[in-house]
Amino acid sequence: MEDSEDIIVKDSNGNVLQNGDVIYPIKDLPVKGANLTIKRGTKIKNIRLTDNPEEIECSVNGTRGIVLKTCFIKKA
Repeated sequence: MEDSEDIIVKDSNGNVLQNGDVIYPIKDLPVKGANLTIKRGTKIKNIRLTDNPEEIECSVNGTRGIVLKTCFIKKA
């Protein structure tokens, strides 16, 4: 079983992401199950890495537990 330290998570530009980083979406992202769209350029703070290197978890506008694909975000 791998530790989260062994998994390298990269954003759409190839920058390495870590827990607590600040990111920006590169396009408008509708959130399934919530009447919410994350607009392009919205500052998202304190991300959390998951076991999947293609996904991160974050909180946006008071909605916790949102999982985003790394191909749609860039590091600030």
